Amino acid sequence: MSESVAKNIETKSVATKNILEVHNLCTYFFMDDGVVKSVDGVDLTLKEGSTLGIVGESGSGKSVTALSIMGLLMGTKGQIVEGKILLNGEDIVHVSEETKRRLRGSQIAMIFQEPMTSLNPVMKVGAQIEEAILFHQNVNKTQAREKALEMLRMVEIPRAERVLDEFPFQLSGGQRQRIMIAMALVCHPKILIADEPTTALDVTIQAQILSLMNKLKDEIGTSTLFITHNLGVVAETCDEVAVMYCGRVVESGSVFDIFDHPSHPYTVGLLKSIPRLGQHVERLDCIPGNVPNPKYMPKGCKFAPRCPKAMDICRRQEPDFCDLGNGHRSRCWLCHDQMERRDGNEKSSAAR
Repeated sequence: MSESVAKNIETKSVATKNILEVHNLCTYFFMDDGVVKSVDGVDLTLKEGSTLGIVGESGSGKSVTALSIMGLLMGTKGQIVEGKILLNGEDIVHVSEETKRRLRGSQIAMIFQEPMTSLNPVMKVGAQIEEAILFHQNVNKTQAREKALEMLRMVEIPRAERVLDEFPFQLSGGQRQRIMIAMALVCHPKILIADEPTTALDVTIQAQILSLMNKLKDEIGTSTLFITHNLGVVAETCDEVAVMYCGRVVESGSVFDIFDHPSHPYTVGLLKSIPRLGQHVERLDCIPGNVPNPKYMPKGCKFAPRCPKAMDICRRQEPDFCDLGNGHRSRCWLCHDQMERRDGNEKSSAAR
């Protein structure tokens, strides 16, 4: 694909309903002792101005999905072996590395999990923010510094002028996370990927960061892909939800469908494991077992060994998605059985 792809994406009409579409994404890591299928057939859709939450346990493939979308697999043994990633209708999987560099920051940006390891410890904060501005925008160093200062104020960093000349180790965890948000949004990208941006922060700072992200999303108009294992965060920030397990999406739908009418046993297990205020129990619910080793996946449904409702067919054959209506889909044999019984009852009623 030509170098004009980045320009085509940038100038595409904002009337496009789906700003990001991921179709059958397969990202494998080719190790010395075998192939690890970290992402194996993922489909996602992010609508303009909305927030899509991706949830699941560690090892579900959430972060690898994000890195695949960002084109940040270089330097690893991972590669996209199949699938499409459409940014405003343009496939960015097979574009050149130069094109990907132009897209990163200007069109699509990412907030990483741990700001202390994501920020360069020997570069001043201002220089790190200005670097992105100078690369993507036609400005001089003085103008870049002014834009960096403006962004620090937007993310509510106190004494912003001094912080520009400080190093990351001089700042608190919450301040470093705000710096990461400023770096990601300084060029006003159309898509922001937030990979567990509040994991290393205490509860009070988490609430501040989430509130800030929601505010900036409205001000800048960025669509957000929010990766987390915290379902409470999903309920507060997301419009749509995709639940991942073993490199696959096992259930997807609106945040209301997922929380009010969960259909996949894995989603049900995640929701039951959330502690609730005012509810006194001796032991919290949990999902038994662990996420399987991706090199030794079980046959059939990947969740069957941990599922309390597993049937014989679950251990023999992996189910396709079952359409539950209104965009709510679930990859579970129980849903297929329920839909078949419902259709049978409707036919019987019609015959009578």
